[in-house]
Amino acid sequence: MSVKAKYQPVLDLGEKLAIKDGNVTEEAGVLKIKGEAATQYEKNLIWDKIKEIGGESPSDLKANITVSDTSVYHRHTVKSGESLSLIAKHYYGDPMKYKQIFEANTGILKNPDVIHPDQELVIPNL
Repeated sequence: MSVKAKYQPVLDLGEKLAIKDGNVTEEAGVLKIKGEAATQYEKNLIWDKIKEIGGESPSDLKANITVSDTSVYHRHTVKSGESLSLIAKHYYGDPMKYKQIFEANTGILKNPDVIHPDQELVIPNL
């Protein structure tokens, strides 16, 4: 199996996330990946997939993933049935961090218990 085939799920995820300026080359059995993720959250998703396939320190892959918008951790479009605590658990692993999401969105939210589908929320850097 080629190293590119091994890491194909990473490349597929990069396409799904619309990573900009993507460049993939293979040299001497090492896959080199370069690109720009929209947010730190998307960059983390790419790295998590790399580690899932190649371990914590893969020797057959070098990646240089930058982030275009460092002012936020991510931007989230609310779906039906979601709450701030559910969103906080998804991004931070801690539902109690809903307060930070609320504070970052007081321009559109008046009550942390009331959010609506299709609202775009800032998920702040912690």
